[in-house]
Amino acid sequence: MIHSKDLRKKFLQFFAEKQHAIIASAPVVPENDPTVLFNTAGMQPLAPYFMGEKHPEGTRIANIQKCIRTNDLEEVGDDTHCTFFEMMGNWSFGDYFKEETITWSFEFLTSPKYLNIPIDQLAVTVFAGDDDAQRDTISSDLWEKLGIPKERISFLGKKDNWWAAGATGPCGTDSEIFYWVGQGTPPIHSNVENDELSWMEIWNNVFMEFNRNADNSLTELPSKNVDTGMGFERVCTVLNGHKSVYDTDIFADMLQKLEEISGKKYQSGIVINEDNLHDSDSTIQTIKRMRIIVDHIRTAVIMLSDGVRPSNVDQGYILRRLIRRAIRSAHQLGIEQSFAVKLGQCVIEKFSEIYLNIDKNKAIILEELTQEEGKFRKTLIQGLKEFEKLLRGFAIALERSGKKITTISGDKAFKLYDTYGFPLEMTQELAKEHSLEVDAAGFALAYKKHQELSKQGSEKKFKGGLADDSQEVTAYHTATHLLHQALKDVLGDHVEQKGSNITSERLRFDFSHSEKLTDEQKEEVTQLVNTQIAKSLPITCTEMTVDQAKSEGAIGLFGDKYDEKIKVYTIEGFSKEICGGPHVENTKELGVFKIKKEQASSAGIRRIKAILTK
Repeated sequence: MIHSKDLRKKFLQFFAEKQHAIIASAPVVPENDPTVLFNTAGMQPLAPYFMGEKHPEGTRIANIQKCIRTNDLEEVGDDTHCTFFEMMGNWSFGDYFKEETITWSFEFLTSPKYLNIPIDQLAVTVFAGDDDAQRDTISSDLWEKLGIPKERISFLGKKDNWWAAGATGPCGTDSEIFYWVGQGTPPIHSNVENDELSWMEIWNNVFMEFNRNADNSLTELPSKNVDTGMGFERVCTVLNGHKSVYDTDIFADMLQKLEEISGKKYQSGIVINEDNLHDSDSTIQTIKRMRIIVDHIRTAVIMLSDGVRPSNVDQGYILRRLIRRAIRSAHQLGIEQSFAVKLGQCVIEKFSEIYLNIDKNKAIILEELTQEEGKFRKTLIQGLKEFEKLLRGFAIALERSGKKITTISGDKAFKLYDTYGFPLEMTQELAKEHSLEVDAAGFALAYKKHQELSKQGSEKKFKGGLADDSQEVTAYHTATHLLHQALKDVLGDHVEQKGSNITSERLRFDFSHSEKLTDEQKEEVTQLVNTQIAKSLPITCTEMTVDQAKSEGAIGLFGDKYDEKIKVYTIEGFSKEICGGPHVENTKELGVFKIKKEQASSAGIRRIKAILTK
């Protein structure tokens, strides 16, 4: 048995002993990647360093990264799916390669000092080879030399043993490690290829050697890199003999509090999978709803701590949707009192010493949860009554005309959204429970008529991929530094960055300020930025510690940091800001800065959209 706190400590300690710099988790919102809403893998914030950029902490890095995936919300409530999860990882940027990372993986898993897993509980897979890359006999030989029986080593194709972050970008073969989850002692000839259901993947070692180009061709990266990922929650689950991640100590405090609030008993040890996830059995549904609630509130706290605020677009839309799904599940459990803050406090206590910005933003987190729950509770019951009216109307139509209505129109779905705050997905979930469909296209048309931004635009961001490092994006990224400092100079030192989104066509910058900017203030900010551009100021990068950066007056999102080095970009004589890049070398490369729009983003947060023209 291993407690999650001990697993976290052991992992970081092990790689520190292997001369890895232990860096902090990046926020869940990508700093400079408009193609995705959230960081979904441990390597995502580190993508530039696989392409050759120098990491300020050196060539050996390890951390536990906060990740969020929302493409399979329907599966949350089963044994394995979590919206927020943590990914343990170690990376080499042109330092070590296959021999070292495989040897260290084996040592961490099997050494009595660390996880002490018996060798006969492990199996591995390696790349079988194709036109892009050779059969990976180097990895298979290494595993066999370490003691993994030949019968436990499977050679698989690209579907299983090739990893890429997106359609283009860094990629390469991998070697995956699996843990025995079958019954009894694993037979010697059992492996991932012939007995897949008895083995669960716990660690992936990716050998990042190539870059996939837009024409689908492969070119070698400047150096051979290693990217590994081990799911924190998954490892806690299998090492403690549980079938569900929700049965671990990770969720124990929240579930205990939810039992007190709901008067319902959470039963551990009950398997919920795709076969019974939607069964009407009351026990299964109770467990499923309790899991949805704790997962969604846990994720909401993490999002809020990293600056996301409830809204109707982008990350804020996802946050609001999660909170409302949790409230609906609570309603189904018969919970009539406020509960989100009580569960949120459990999350804050769990993570306050791990992610320092959670404790720092505690008051904001609890206030946002209180407001969102209060607003939605007022309309939830009315909205459910409206949905019941729809069902009765369908039943009457069937009785009178014999015609069965199977689809809820887009207009009716939009009314549930606009009047009662039901996200389209919630209406779809309700419809599915009654064997109905929703006219999503009709909903989108109705939405477009009433909203400035459509949700469909946000959904495009789920496609993923690596950050855009084009000349245009680089220019806009640098322009945000000028804008940030200009806002401080014009409005005051209370201005702090609260988020940004950069594309090749514009920048979007969120900052703390409680009032709408006057036309005079916007003009003053614009002139100040353009003055610095006209001065042709050089931009330099210096590596320093967080404390040094703060002492020198650097601004930016410091977030949760250990004592690692960071990059500080200085625009000579004007601004000094921590950032991961990319940047131009001189402000003269930017063109003319123009504010297109200034508006409220959320309570106390303003948003500027701006462009650069030549």
